[in-house]
Amino acid sequence: MVFTIGSMREMRQQRTVVRHAARVAALPGSWSATRRRGRTALCGTVAEYTGLCGWAVVPGARAERGGEVCSCGEPRCKEPGAHPLDPAAELPAGAGPEAAERMWERMPGASVLLPVGRTFDVIEVAELPGRRALVRMERMGLHLGPVLLTPAGRAQFFVAPGAAAELPDLLYRMGWDDARLDLRCLGPGDHVTAPPSDFGGLGPARWLREPRLDSMPQPPEARLLLGTLAYVAHRTRVCA
Repeated sequence: MVFTIGSMREMRQQRTVVRHAARVAALPGSWSATRRRGRTALCGTVAEYTGLCGWAVVPGARAERGGEVCSCGEPRCKEPGAHPLDPAAELPAGAGPEAAERMWERMPGASVLLPVGRTFDVIEVAELPGRRALVRMERMGLHLGPVLLTPAGRAQFFVAPGAAAELPDLLYRMGWDDARLDLRCLGPGDHVTAPPSDFGGLGPARWLREPRLDSMPQPPEARLLLGTLAYVAHRTRVCA
């Protein structure tokens, strides 16, 4: 997906429409003004993910505080608040705020999930080494993609798709295959929770490094980041 001046202008126009709708929803006498305002803001964010970032978005389940009870209704849910409500319900890349509004009207309260393995894979490490590695890589001037931070204390680095399949071989070639690293890769079939949604009842997901046009739509190759991530994860474990 190529972003042009026209596409950026359209995104600004979409934001204007969303903000106007939010102001109308907040007028005295509006029905459920607070609820409407919150949903409008969320749908505006979803439209930025689909339109500006070029990502598909899937409405996800939510969990009660503590993450034990999932809104899907399954008492033994294996991923409370961290899985799609309906795998067939998906907003494709390029969908606008109107499509997001219609989707969330059908599934009120759904969280915002991003499917992994299409436009990006994810390398996940613990928060502390993730923060340290990000500082190192920014100082090195590396091409970086977005980085998510979960309330479970995990940093999720967006990298080019295919990383999940390549990870074992990459670690082997770099000499990190037997280092017992707290590092894993998410790929096809996985999802990440995107801000402003709550992650598994533990609190909101946040951006450690927000999506930027200079890293869209092509996130970095995993091999460019993996050496630094593996080294910092190893040093953090050894020095703990």
